[in-house]
Amino acid sequence: MAERQETGPTRWLTKRITGTRRCSVKLAEQRFEGTMKSSTDYRALKAFNVRLRAARLEESRSHGIQTNNGDESRYPNRIASYSKGLRHDALGEVVANSYESLLHALKSVIPAAFEQIILGGDRKLTNPMAGLAFCMQGPDPGAVRMRPAPCFSSAEQAGELVESYWMSLARDIPFLQYDSNSIIDRAVRDLRQFASFDGVASSSIFRGDARGVCDGPFVSQFLWKAVTLGAQTVNPKIRTGPPGLDHAVTFSDWLLLQTGNTPWPSLKDPIARYIRNGRDLSHLVHYDVLFQVFVNALYILYAIGARRSRHDPYLKSETQAGFLTFGSAHIESLLCAVVGPALRATWYQKWFVHRRSRPESFAGRLHNHVLHLASYPFHSDLFRSNALDEIYSRNRTYLLPQAYPEGCPTHPSYPAGHAAVAGACTTILKAFFDEEDLIRQPVQPSIDGTALVPYEGSDLTVKGELNKLAYNIAIGRNFAGIHWRSDAEESLKLGEDVAIAFLREERACLPESFQGYSFTRFDGSCTTV
Repeated sequence: MAERQETGPTRWLTKRITGTRRCSVKLAEQRFEGTMKSSTDYRALKAFNVRLRAARLEESRSHGIQTNNGDESRYPNRIASYSKGLRHDALGEVVANSYESLLHALKSVIPAAFEQIILGGDRKLTNPMAGLAFCMQGPDPGAVRMRPAPCFSSAEQAGELVESYWMSLARDIPFLQYDSNSIIDRAVRDLRQFASFDGVASSSIFRGDARGVCDGPFVSQFLWKAVTLGAQTVNPKIRTGPPGLDHAVTFSDWLLLQTGNTPWPSLKDPIARYIRNGRDLSHLVHYDVLFQVFVNALYILYAIGARRSRHDPYLKSETQAGFLTFGSAHIESLLCAVVGPALRATWYQKWFVHRRSRPESFAGRLHNHVLHLASYPFHSDLFRSNALDEIYSRNRTYLLPQAYPEGCPTHPSYPAGHAAVAGACTTILKAFFDEEDLIRQPVQPSIDGTALVPYEGSDLTVKGELNKLAYNIAIGRNFAGIHWRSDAEESLKLGEDVAIAFLREERACLPESFQGYSFTRFDGSCTTV
């Protein structure tokens, strides 16, 4: 049964706001009553009203009870809850007083309590207090809602682990060879046993279901084309990881990671390459600036002459061109500005609602279960999968091989920060450009990723390639072994919701007359803000 909870920060926010909100608004309104004497006063009143309307819009959002999947209260030993970086026993289960010190801090929301969290190694937790931060534009982080993550014992969770295993097995297979590779063929047949992957094919495996994501190459054109930034040209080749180099495949190494220790250095392939497989995609999203590829996408759209949205008020102007509004400076600033609200909403959900464990931890539970070292309530569908045998035959354990030497980050799995930012930034770009415009001169890499060649397949649209870019960023983290399928998909929606709320407030600040920002959401529905 899902757990409904009024979290510590919810009570805190209610106490801070109740009793002061209406009084302060009333006094502010009275300040302007009967005092307008000039155009300057009129401007001040309009500025006040813009902010007041935004505040009232935010006030109208529901800050109702958040719902998680109930696993934290269902399992007193916290086997389904995020605990990396805390103290763990010999089985990799979190030590009770260490986890309770985390819960105490989260419920108290007192900075000093966070300094009392009992850690297990040298890695610090990643900014749990950030979930308490407010935003001056867009939805309050506490007003954003997500569906509960799949339960530990559910069939959906079992299917997601199986996909994670196959993604690790397929890391070094070029996307261009998916149609003819035996591992991909076995993965497709295996995943079809799970209801959430019914209908998967070699052309759609490890992708998403938004429009255009399964059209053409696996990787978005926005990750392959060169980027012109003023007088500079940025080559999209990356330094990826050496093929076959995976981490945490022995139990002793896995246990070190759970306690927050990182025993290996980060190694790089000496040759820079265009993204051509899952390992490359996972390394793109390892040390990146979260929104950098979307800024790159914007400049690629400029370079290819992509058409602007038909709702742009300056398309038919005889005297003006957009710049600070409906121009490059406007879009660039929005791409950066929406990142903060998206991440703050993500961190609220991560730490104060769901606290979902990472795939790395879940696979460790399975390893101990299969070897009869412990007993956990896995769904029976999991044991029909051939992925378990494939993983064991390769590594002699049932652990999920990690692409990063440090394994997963030191914050909970659900939602995913990269995916939320991808959802938000993609929404901004779709709001300003004609989604049905075609990508000019599409390309794809050679098998070894050292060169680009023309892509001569079906037409690729701006909408499809932007959707694909968002999924590439989200799924790239899954290829690393650090996120789940539902982390990616639900977090893209979260970022999209944040961006829509952000644009609604942004529109109220603009002097132009236009019909609104119109675009297609990830679920295929059309919306106008």
